[in-house]
Amino acid sequence: MIKILKDPSQIVTVNTSGINYKRGKDLNEVDVLTDHSIIIEDDLIKDIVPTKSIKNESGCHIIPVKDKTILPGFVECHTHTVFTGSRANEFRLKLKGVSYEEIAKEGGGINTTVNAVRHSSFEDLVKAAKPRIYNFISQGVTTIEIKSGYGLDFENEIKLLKVINHLKQVFPIGIVTTFLGAHTYPPEYKNDHAGYYDLILNKMLPFIGENKFADFCDVFCELTAFSSEETGRILKKALEVGLKIKLHTEQFNNIGGMETALKYNAVSVEHLEVIQEEQIRLLENSETTAVLLPGVSYFLDYQYAPARKLIEGNAIVAIATDYNPGSSNINSISFIMSLAAVKMKMSIEEIISAYTINAAKALDVNIQTGSIEIGKKADFSVLDTKEYSDLVYCTGSNLNMITIKNGDIIYEKPEIK
Repeated sequence: MIKILKDPSQIVTVNTSGINYKRGKDLNEVDVLTDHSIIIEDDLIKDIVPTKSIKNESGCHIIPVKDKTILPGFVECHTHTVFTGSRANEFRLKLKGVSYEEIAKEGGGINTTVNAVRHSSFEDLVKAAKPRIYNFISQGVTTIEIKSGYGLDFENEIKLLKVINHLKQVFPIGIVTTFLGAHTYPPEYKNDHAGYYDLILNKMLPFIGENKFADFCDVFCELTAFSSEETGRILKKALEVGLKIKLHTEQFNNIGGMETALKYNAVSVEHLEVIQEEQIRLLENSETTAVLLPGVSYFLDYQYAPARKLIEGNAIVAIATDYNPGSSNINSISFIMSLAAVKMKMSIEEIISAYTINAAKALDVNIQTGSIEIGKKADFSVLDTKEYSDLVYCTGSNLNMITIKNGDIIYEKPEIK
C-alpha cells in the first residue's frame, strides 16, 4: 500500500546526494523542504513531491502531519542499554567528593553492574531493557546500538548478547549488537590479565563469530583497560571471525588507540575527549566516524570532545547518549543535543546530521537509513513543531509525536484530553 506523509510544515531531509554521510562543513547542510509530502511504498521512500501536486489519494493511506516537522528517524549509535542494578549510591558518593578510584577499591564502579548482571537471569535482563528501548522509540529513535560488556566472562557475555538478539525480535526498530567483552578486566582476573585476554581471543570471539551473536566488536583502549597492542590483536581477531569493529578510545589517556583503530579501518572511534591535534588530522579523509558522547562529560564533570576542531578538520562526526549506569545515566536525546550545542558549540544543523546520517554511518547502516532520500528506508521522527530548531531549543523536551520505521507507525504520543 502507498502511504503519504501529507503536508508537514518542514521536511528536514539531511540529503546527502547519495554519499550517505556528511563530512566537515557539510554537516551544516540539512536541506529543509516546505510545501512537500513524502510518498511511501512498502517500506521505502518512493518520492518527495510538492503537496499541491498530489491529485489522486484513492487507495492511499494518508498520514496527516500538518504543522509538524519530519526528520529522519534518529540513530542512537552508542549505548549500554542492557544491564541491571543501580549505581545511584555511588553517584551520591561522587557528589560528596569520593573519587572513582576509592569507589572501585571498595568493589564499586563497573564491578557493581557486573555483579548485578551475573546474578540476573535472561528474563531479568530482558525485563529491565524493554522500557529503556521503548523510551528511545518514543523519542523518534528507529535504530539503536546496544553493547555487552557487563558480563566479563564467557557465560555472562554470551547471555547479554543473547538478550540483545532476543530484543531484536521483540521490537520493530533496528538493533545493532556490539560485543564489548574487552570493557575492562573482571575482578577474578585482576592479577591475571593475560588469562582474560586469552579468553577473549581464543574462546569468546570465535564462539561469537561462529554463532553470529554480534555485528561489531568494541574494545576500551585505556590505561586502566586494554593497551593499544592488546586492542590491535583483539580487533584483528574480531575481523577474522567476521565482526566489524569500533573502539572506545582517547577518553582519559592517549595511548595509541586512535592509530590502532585506523590501522584496522574501524567503522567508528568513540569518546575522543583527549584527542590530539595530529590525530584529528588523521580523520580528515578517513571513513571512520568520530562518535562524541557529551553526556559522559556532563555526568563526570569532565572535558568535552573538541567537536568544532573535528568538524573544521573535515571529520565525519556523530553524537550519542552513551546511556549506561555508571558514567552517563542519561537517556534524553534532547538533553544530549543541548549539551552538544552549548558545550561543544555545534550548530543545530550539525547536531541533526550527527544524530541521523552520521550516526547511521557509525553503525554501517547509512546506505539504508539516516536521511530522507528516495530509495532509502521510510524511517522518520515526526515532531510536534513547525520549526526544527525547537528540537534543540526545547531542552529536555520530547517533541517527537510519531515514530515511523520501515513505513509503519510504531509509536504515537498519547493525545492529551
